[in-house]
Amino acid sequence: MPFNLPIFLTWLRVALIPVFVGLFYMPNDLPSIEVKNIVGTLIFAVAALTDWFDGYLARRWNQTSSFGAFLDPVADKLMVAAALILLVELGRAPAWLAVIIIGREITISALREWMAQLGKSKNVAVAYIGKLKTAAQMIAILLLLWWGPLLPGIPTPLFGQLALYVAGVLTIMSMFYYLRVAAQQFKGQ
Repeated sequence: MPFNLPIFLTWLRVALIPVFVGLFYMPNDLPSIEVKNIVGTLIFAVAALTDWFDGYLARRWNQTSSFGAFLDPVADKLMVAAALILLVELGRAPAWLAVIIIGREITISALREWMAQLGKSKNVAVAYIGKLKTAAQMIAILLLLWWGPLLPGIPTPLFGQLALYVAGVLTIMSMFYYLRVAAQQFKGQ
């Protein structure tokens, strides 16, 4: 297993998950829910930035590896799943929508693994709709974690929930996109 800065950043994202979740399980008076919201949002934002930064550095410094390619999406899925489950428990996100988003992530990860075993992994590489889904998801999670006033007149709970519904729609659309692309590979065989 290679060890370099991009892989360190990916491991950092994994290590932040128990810190992030544990923060919200601390007693309510130490720290207050407002402080938990702010710190939780910052931890999730750092994790999201390391996701972008580790991939950028790996490509720029030519430090890509099969282990990094495996660990990076796993770290992403774990962080998003932990945040969504936490938001459901806090009453900030509907469980059915979290199930759809997490279920899609598992389904597409399995599809990519299967296609890789068939030597067709490039056929289900990340598409633009997948990037849109991820952006909507990250915005939604950050706003729902913050849960308080961000700027005057901007109700983060409302905008966070709207962004989560947009992410849900994009989640379903992207899942069908990837399934259709994979199915086309097997037509005529």
